[in-house]
Amino acid sequence: METSKTPPQSSAPTTAAPARSAPPFVPQIRLYQNWLRDQRGLAFDSYDALWRWSTTELDAFWQSVWDYFGIQSPTPHTAVLAHNTMPGAQWFPGAQVNYARQALRHVDAAHAAGLPAIISRNEKGQHRELSWPELRRQVASLALHLKAQGVLPGDRVAAYLPNVPEAMVAFLATVSIGGVWSICAPDMGTHAVLDRFRQIEPKVLIGVDGVTYGGRDHDRTAVLAELRGALPSVQHAVLLGNLDASVLIAEWASWTGATARNDAETAAFEPMWLPFDHPLWIVYSSGTTGLPKPIVHGHGGSLLVALQLKVLHNDIGCSYDANSFGERYHWYSSTGWVMWNAQMSGLLSGTTCVIYDGNPGGSKDHPDWGVLWRFAAETGVTFFGAGAAFFANCMKAGITLADYGDLTRIRALGTTGSPLSPEVQQWGTAQFEALGTRDIWWNNISGGTDFCGAFIGGNREMPQVPGEMQCRMLGAAVEAWNTEGLPVMGEVGELVCAQPIPSMPLYLWGDKDGSRYLSSYFDMYPAGHGRQPGGGDGPASMGAVWRHGDWLKIDGASGGCIIYGRSDATINRHGLRMGTSEIYSAVESLPEVLDSLVVDLEYLGRESYMPLFVALRPGSVLDDALRARINGAVRTALSPRFVPDDIFAVAEVPRTLSGKKQELPIKKLLLGQPIEKVVNKDAMANPGCLDWYVAFAKERSSTLSNT
Repeated sequence: METSKTPPQSSAPTTAAPARSAPPFVPQIRLYQNWLRDQRGLAFDSYDALWRWSTTELDAFWQSVWDYFGIQSPTPHTAVLAHNTMPGAQWFPGAQVNYARQALRHVDAAHAAGLPAIISRNEKGQHRELSWPELRRQVASLALHLKAQGVLPGDRVAAYLPNVPEAMVAFLATVSIGGVWSICAPDMGTHAVLDRFRQIEPKVLIGVDGVTYGGRDHDRTAVLAELRGALPSVQHAVLLGNLDASVLIAEWASWTGATARNDAETAAFEPMWLPFDHPLWIVYSSGTTGLPKPIVHGHGGSLLVALQLKVLHNDIGCSYDANSFGERYHWYSSTGWVMWNAQMSGLLSGTTCVIYDGNPGGSKDHPDWGVLWRFAAETGVTFFGAGAAFFANCMKAGITLADYGDLTRIRALGTTGSPLSPEVQQWGTAQFEALGTRDIWWNNISGGTDFCGAFIGGNREMPQVPGEMQCRMLGAAVEAWNTEGLPVMGEVGELVCAQPIPSMPLYLWGDKDGSRYLSSYFDMYPAGHGRQPGGGDGPASMGAVWRHGDWLKIDGASGGCIIYGRSDATINRHGLRMGTSEIYSAVESLPEVLDSLVVDLEYLGRESYMPLFVALRPGSVLDDALRARINGAVRTALSPRFVPDDIFAVAEVPRTLSGKKQELPIKKLLLGQPIEKVVNKDAMANPGCLDWYVAFAKERSSTLSNT
């Protein structure tokens, strides 16, 4: 890894951030509309008109994205959207692409402009910069190493790595030779990682010896041994020494050796051309039952949607382009969140990615919500993104941004993961006004791991309303549907996407008949209903609309959107989704726990509140010791992020006659809906237990109203 010229403990960047072109620069979405006017003869008098064109004329819009970003293919595509069906839409048949090739095409121009590819730092203050040529060399070296180990197109490479440059290198190397990438964060428990990796049977495992988080080193070598032993499909393993660069483990190749090659073959290496829908990566999203869903996305769709989102809507430009010269893009994330994928997509358009590995709030003994702000000031970040909870924590901690260095290069703040409250947005705006930055642009987005993109997001040219997202994304035919399945404005409804977008999953791994994919997103509404581009029903052969599982309200006048939380029982903790079944598996492994039920009450912009209800074995008592054991079981099996906020002992968990836990009715009850509207007692096996939950909901409502 290419390092800075400063000592490892130094927190100072090696190169000053280049001066950005003097504002006002031209927003990326305006540049695109100018191109549409000049190259296509298309002009729109409002964003709504542009959006309607993009969701009605699907072929014309996505072809324009292909052409605008200069996507290359050695063979022409025979259509844009060959089959408008959901699921099963066929995009750009005949085209060949490679995600890594698109990223590495910027090497020479970006390096000639003196711009790095990746800037990174960790909690220990170790600062590194990776140049574009060094990124290309390391990718080529590792790709050739994997190829020599027998990795073929379609083989899975699983990674257990933190948010460090090596993770990006490993990803690009894997996909450059047609391998299928999948990553889990080292803060996930062994059980949760195996629940994911076992399903995909990886040929190669790339692991880390340990991580530093919250001021402590966490050794992970024992976990690596468990993973290797429990994954018989693994034929080769590579070890990254993150805590100790010299660490060696028998039968594990060293990262340093695998990326050290620098010869004629690495210099001549080029990523292979792959079909547009060749599998790129497998990410995981959990429902309420069964194992996590292994979602397979393709090279072409992920590439196109990443550029549409990051450039047109997030307004993140190419770092060596005059209009956005010196762009430095930071979105705080772990590798277990889809925002890691979004951060990495900066490379697709030649943008410098700025990444941090560690706790954004300091340590337990020394809380510090200025960590990322200092990092941004010292590295010249221009786009600063994080989960909504991060900004809320900064406000609650009472920090003053002026205390953390020169943040005047930041021109945009990105948020996602959970709704951003108006109060937090107003706080942040006031903080930047005190720095001399008036009307800082908040780019609030909402999408998901499921399609690795966003349905709702920002537009640099539109007005901002605190607590709202500005618009529906181009190409995303998003609507809010009422209980009758009709689109509504100004009312809260189910978020649906009525037309396909290129990054929707190719399939779920191991889902041979497609039934799990259908039941996850397409089984709520009749096939054909609402599927005609521009509105109205289509034939049943078009399939059903995508139902995302969020509550949405669209303002009929401005087009602004508000997400009100999950409409299903999936847990969403600051953007990381986890199936309730995974929590039950951890909790109910304890002998004292007979049954359990968990709900996440994130709604109406409120901070996530996740109570856990446990039915205990006779003679057991929910004391502090048992609470600690329950929390420890969740922390160990899954992640500290999914430790419940409160634990309550109950006589019974409400279940249907078929034995299914009544998660969604209890969630709705605790959100204030009357019991008679959320559950049919005649369909319950134990309706008598509901009285306790009704009383609990009433008490909770009374407590909230008095605070």
